Amino acid sequence: MEIKTIKSTSLDTLIQLYDMHSGFFQNVIDGISEKDAQNRLNTKANHVAWIAGSIVNQRYEIARVSGVEIRNDSHDFFKDFQGIKDGVKYPALSQFLSEWNAITPLLKEILINLNDDQLHGPDPFKMPGGEYSFLDSLTFMIDRESYCIGQIGLYRRLLGYEAMKY
Repeated sequence: MEIKTIKSTSLDTLIQLYDMHSGFFQNVIDGISEKDAQNRLNTKANHVAWIAGSIVNQRYEIARVSGVEIRNDSHDFFKDFQGIKDGVKYPALSQFLSEWNAITPLLKEILINLNDDQLHGPDPFKMPGGEYSFLDSLTFMIDRESYCIGQIGLYRRLLGYEAMKY
């Protein structure tokens, strides 16, 4: 594996988490049927397909606000960080995995090349609740990936699948 120099030491830990999540995402959705991916287990909870698609879309949005004009095919299901919609069939996990694999190396290169001025500049997402920097938003979003991967991991068990493989 090629080691790249990160321009900002503020990103060291976030890049490590990003790399871990990049593999975990593939592992956590592995083997889940398309029927099960759309199953909300008779609740109002987000299903696996929505959770997976939301973090894929999130990676594309980070790239977009970093200056790369790129959209994933499933963007319209998640644009403006909209929540799950009742009665909507979300794309297949295989599509989300393909989009994930396309954005992951590109976004990593973007993240590695962010400098302190960019990171400590204004939050391009305008997250509610305070005056945040871009670094604050990145930290939240990369942490959210952990949360979403954990939710899918729980769904795996509730749907009768083996636990995620590390």
